[in-house]
Amino acid sequence: MAAKPERTTKTLADNRKARFNYEIGEVFEAGIALTGTEVKSLRQGKATIAESYAGARDGELWLYNANIPEYLQASRFNHAPKRPRRLLLHKREVFKLAAAVEREGMTLVPLKLYFNLKGRAKIEIAIARGKKLHDKRETEKKRDWNREKGRLLREKG
Repeated sequence: MAAKPERTTKTLADNRKARFNYEIGEVFEAGIALTGTEVKSLRQGKATIAESYAGARDGELWLYNANIPEYLQASRFNHAPKRPRRLLLHKREVFKLAAAVEREGMTLVPLKLYFNLKGRAKIEIAIARGKKLHDKRETEKKRDWNREKGRLLREKG
């Protein structure tokens, strides 16, 4: 019998700017309530979460401004590309995230959109605090120094 290939998660969209613009706190994995054409469009790998954010409304968490483009073969049964999508979390996690946003002035930032091993669409959201300009400069300095340090070590060794 042939060995089964190892299954991995398939990353659909990554919010690379989030780690630069925000101090990332606790990270949660949430499911997303999607329609059929949205899933087919995601399977083609055409999603953007760069400008999106999450917020609480009526005791539920919603993902706003995430762009999942229309599925071209669906004709009239298509979805709205930037519609709000419900995030699926346990009730206590929803209350915890909503309280952090209201009380502490934090933001819910999506980090990564992917399909898990079972083929379900998941999103990583994090409780984050916006960085000030001097914090962003400090992060950039550290990154540049680490890159330069790696070059120097490679040249010597």
